[in-house]
Amino acid sequence: MERKPAGTIGAGIRSLWVFDFDGTLSPIVADRHAARIHPMCRELLKGLSRMPAHFVVVLSSREIEDLAKRVPLPRVILGGASGLEWRLPGGHRIRPGDPVEARREKVRKALDPLLARLSYIPGVDVEDKGWSIAVHHRHVLPEVVAMLDPLLKELEESPDVRVFRGPSVAEVQLLRNVSKSFGVRTICRIVGFDPSMDRILYAGDDENDAVAMRWVLRKGGIAFSVGAARVPGARVVENPVALARAVAELAGIDLQRGKGKA
Repeated sequence: MERKPAGTIGAGIRSLWVFDFDGTLSPIVADRHAARIHPMCRELLKGLSRMPAHFVVVLSSREIEDLAKRVPLPRVILGGASGLEWRLPGGHRIRPGDPVEARREKVRKALDPLLARLSYIPGVDVEDKGWSIAVHHRHVLPEVVAMLDPLLKELEESPDVRVFRGPSVAEVQLLRNVSKSFGVRTICRIVGFDPSMDRILYAGDDENDAVAMRWVLRKGGIAFSVGAARVPGARVVENPVALARAVAELAGIDLQRGKGKA
């Protein structure tokens, strides 16, 4: 199949669009429970999902039930837990089996003492996300950082987990081989998508997303990094609004006016 130039994606080419949620489709907010998809990003996903031969995916470390409440778009494929859980159009669910869940619980139990020490630090909020643990430290005062850093380093050195840093958060994957790259490769298998022949785009904002961005770029796809440059070759956009505008231009979608205010 002849591929189109890297700067364009339009009708007539099979495409996979994958977006992180927090910080990518939703602005980062102080209360993570208040995170909502930006209206302009919602319009973008709706427009993309109407295009023939285009698969639209939101891939998050949030659990699938949590993500589904925040992305109420039935045509969009949802990936929770960085790709361990899936909800496909039509409502079909894909989940890991009991042996995988048992392995997760063993790792979680081993981490409990260290996570308890972290939770005692003023300003730290330890969030159990099912298949990952998020250590939020946005509200840690500068004079307390000296207590936080050694514990985060100890967490990163734990042999059974993988830690990704994001804006004011350390995301602990309870299964070391699971990342957003794992999630992208998994959805390619599920929908029968060949990134060497078709067009793939990934957009995200943290270290976990950066792993997926590198994989997508190696496959000749397009990556967007929201907020900061994380991967050489990725296109940097300032915020979810700028991302929506840039992706809409690539896809040839005319987003509704009035949706672009930050």
